Amino acid sequence: MTNPEDAPRAVPQPVLDDLRARLLAYRRIDLPSGFGWERGVDGDYLASLVDYWATSYDWRDHEQRIRVLPWTLTGRDTDVPIRAIHQRADDPEATAVLLLHGWPDSVLRFQKVLPLLSDVHVVVPALPGYPFAAPTARRGQNAAESAEAIATAMAELGYDRYVVSAGDVGTDVAEVLTARHGDRVAALHLTDVSQNRYLVNPPTDVSEAEQAYMQHGHRWQDTEGAYMHLQGTKPHTVAVALGDSPAGLAAWILEKLRSWTDCDGDVESIFTRDELLTWITSYWVSGAIGTSFTPYVEGGLNPSEFIDVPAVFTIFPKDLVNAPEEFAARFFNVGSFVEMASGGHFAAWECPDDYVRGVRSALDLADRPQ
Repeated sequence: MTNPEDAPRAVPQPVLDDLRARLLAYRRIDLPSGFGWERGVDGDYLASLVDYWATSYDWRDHEQRIRVLPWTLTGRDTDVPIRAIHQRADDPEATAVLLLHGWPDSVLRFQKVLPLLSDVHVVVPALPGYPFAAPTARRGQNAAESAEAIATAMAELGYDRYVVSAGDVGTDVAEVLTARHGDRVAALHLTDVSQNRYLVNPPTDVSEAEQAYMQHGHRWQDTEGAYMHLQGTKPHTVAVALGDSPAGLAAWILEKLRSWTDCDGDVESIFTRDELLTWITSYWVSGAIGTSFTPYVEGGLNPSEFIDVPAVFTIFPKDLVNAPEEFAARFFNVGSFVEMASGGHFAAWECPDDYVRGVRSALDLADRPQ
C-alpha cells in the first residue's frame, strides 16, 4: 500500500504565485531575426509558450496526477534517501525492472511505459538532485553516488536481482551499478553508449565505422554540446540564471526537448503544451536545475572493466550520438542490438511500445541460464 507521505509534497501556493508573476513580467530579449531555431530557442515560439504558461497552464491539475502515483521512500535515515515510483505486479514473484531517467527530464520520462509493464515490478527512482527526488545532504549527487543509493534502495524494497533499463545520465548510473553490483543486475537495457566512452580515454584500435562514429561525436560536441561543456565546467554560474528566470529555464530545456526528439521540428507533435510545461515546471518548483548538473561536473569516468552482464541495446535514430554495435561490444556483453526506424532521446516517451520491446528482450535474457 502506498504511503501518501512518500509522495512529493504539493507545491506551496506562494511558489506558484511567484512563478506566475515572473512569467507575466517576462522581458523578451532582442535577437537577430530570421533564424528560427537555428541559433537556439525560437523567440516567437518561446514568447507564445511563456504566455500560455502564465495565463492557461495549471500545475495543480498535473501535480495531483503525479502525486497519486505509487511513490515510496527508502533510506530515510541516510544522506541520500531515494524517492521512487514503485509499481508492483500482481504476482509477488514477478521480475523487477529498474528504470533510470536522464537530463533534462525526470521520472515523467517513463509515464507512458508504466501501463505496459504491469506484469513486472517496476521501480523508477527520481535521481538525486532531479525533480521529485528526496532532499539529500549534498543536494546534487554524481552517477556513482546515485548508483550506490539506488542499489541500497532496491535491497530495502526486497529486490536482490533485477533488470536495469536506462538512457542518458541513467546509463552512467546503470554502468556503475552493474560494475559494482553485477550479482544483482540480471540484464541491462540501454538506449545509448555513454558519450564519455569516446570523450575520455577513447580506444585507439578502432575500425573505420568506430572512427567515423567518434569523429561524428566530436563534431556533435562542437555544434550541439555547449550545454554539456558548460554544465560540466561552470554549472553554478548558469544555474543562477536558469533558477531565477522561468523563461530562461524554459528556453534551456525546451530547445533540448525539440532538438533531441524525432519531431521534424514540431515539438508539439511529441509533447502537448501542457506536457512540455509539466516537464519544465517540475524543474522550477523543485529548484532542481542546478543540482541536476552534478553528474556532468562530477562525472566523465565510466567503469574500466568489461561489463559482463548481458545487455540489450535499443537504438533510436534521432538520439544524440549513436554508437555502432562493435563499439558497444568493447564495453558490454551485447546480447541484442536493435536499431529502430524512428524515435529520439526520450524514447520511452516518444515510442513507448518500441522501448518496452527492448525491456522485454532484456527480461528474456535475464531468464536464460548463464
